[in-house]
Amino acid sequence: MTEGVPRYTAREAIDLVTSGFTELPDPASPVHVYPAAPAREFGPDGPLSWQGYDASRVRAAARTGEEESVVCGTATVGGTATVLISFEFGFLGGSLGERTGDRLEAAYAYAREHRLPVVSLVATGGSRMQEGMLALVQLQRVARQSTLTREAGLPQIAVLRDPTTGGGWATLGAGADVVLALPGAQVGFAGSRVRPPDADPAAYTAEAQLAAGAVDAVVPPAELPGLLGLWLQLLSRPSAEPVPPPPALAGTDLPATGWEAVGNARSPQRPRATAYLDACLDRRAAISGDRCGGTDAGMLCGFGVLKDGKDGKDGGRTVAYAAQTGTATRPAGYRTAARLIRLADRLRIPVLTLVDTPGAANDAEAERQGAGAAIADVFGAVAAARTPLTTLLIGEGGSGGALALAAPDNTWATPDSYFSVIAPELAAAILKRPPEEVRATADQLRIRPQDLVDLGVVRGIVEPSKSPS
Repeated sequence: MTEGVPRYTAREAIDLVTSGFTELPDPASPVHVYPAAPAREFGPDGPLSWQGYDASRVRAAARTGEEESVVCGTATVGGTATVLISFEFGFLGGSLGERTGDRLEAAYAYAREHRLPVVSLVATGGSRMQEGMLALVQLQRVARQSTLTREAGLPQIAVLRDPTTGGGWATLGAGADVVLALPGAQVGFAGSRVRPPDADPAAYTAEAQLAAGAVDAVVPPAELPGLLGLWLQLLSRPSAEPVPPPPALAGTDLPATGWEAVGNARSPQRPRATAYLDACLDRRAAISGDRCGGTDAGMLCGFGVLKDGKDGKDGGRTVAYAAQTGTATRPAGYRTAARLIRLADRLRIPVLTLVDTPGAANDAEAERQGAGAAIADVFGAVAAARTPLTTLLIGEGGSGGALALAAPDNTWATPDSYFSVIAPELAAAILKRPPEEVRATADQLRIRPQDLVDLGVVRGIVEPSKSPS
């Protein structure tokens, strides 16, 4: 047990997030992994005749009051009806055996039948050794059920308790759409007894997984009900209508020259992504990380509730957002944005992207992290999306690193923005022009908002929300 970290029972974990829970009936008979296989009858001590296994189960049941390592049922969490899965670590380490798989499969099937999201409160040491390979292949069952639920357009949220290791982390945990974790929880594929002897224990914590982009948020127990309820509300509201482009937040006049457009976009006083998100969205919840080991603070991704527009319409809908903050976007930022767009597309939630970057990060480390592949991933996610996408160019639009987030045929611009095939300084350098010709080059590139409209690159220029004083 991680020192100082509470280890909740399955029922205590349920009580953390809801005051009402109805347990699903236990599957009447085992549903085997391979339906074509003949029915099997095992003798004492299970499929491997593991001496003492039956006695261990009896002791675990007496100690915990549970018949298996997982409890499945329905509950209302934050106003949203949900299928709830909670692991009992006190029952053989929360391990997955064949009967565990039966319960999980039945819970997922119930969720799809009744169109309910799935929340997993995970605390497990992995697969059950006393059942050998029959225990390990339960991970395939869980993965299939998760995939079927994903294909059905239903959200899945995991809450990682202490400990979450082994196959439970690699399926129910890491495979969820949104991953939350309790502070200090032990989280990692390798459990504490099977790691290299010199392994740093700090690497196997919820906080370390957050820093590595594998967890979206570490949430204190007191805050978990509210945040979990918000996530369930946000992810359960599909909409077919595109997000209207937000109004401009500055009263900047349209630039007279290309170089003036660059100056406007680079101004430290210009409103940034956070200001636009605050202005148009309520009750935001962020996702974090690319699930490949990285994060990028310069890419803000998540979901929020759209505020009413000028005409009093559109408010109350869930919107997904991916917003650049003016920095050079890292590969992890692009992969996080692609993850966000694909999740929103699957749940039929419209997407708003805010473009503001001098370009993709182009240092050696970015190349080692797969910059080209990461940018291609976003281009592909945008191209494949069936949910409507809206883009607002709010500052610098630097080359392909900006274009990757732009919605084809539904990109808008603020008066204090520009979009260019390359920054004017770099264009002049490539053309072997002296520095004094950078301004003229900016004009030749036709990068002003009004130029972009004339070229058909953007649909229009958004007006300020109110007249400047």
